[in-house]
Amino acid sequence: MPKKNEAPASFESALTELEQIVSRLENGDLPLEDALNEFERGVQLARQGQVKLQQAEQRVQILLADNEDAPLTPFTPDAE
Repeated sequence: MPKKNEAPASFESALTELEQIVSRLENGDLPLEDALNEFERGVQLARQGQVKLQQAEQRVQILLADNEDAPLTPFTPDAE
């Protein structure tokens, strides 16, 4: 498992890791401290995923803008 603050390589890998965390938490066999650590990691992954989805949505909106004469500028996501 990646380090606690390490971002996954891709949105898909983050989603996979988040699904695994949910499965372990739903199983109910983790000690409280481990469950809290898993929950914390899950919240981090969910937030990172939300940022990636917002960035993708912004790119799509830029590409589908109504003003065809508007100059296109490269998309630069905020520092992650």
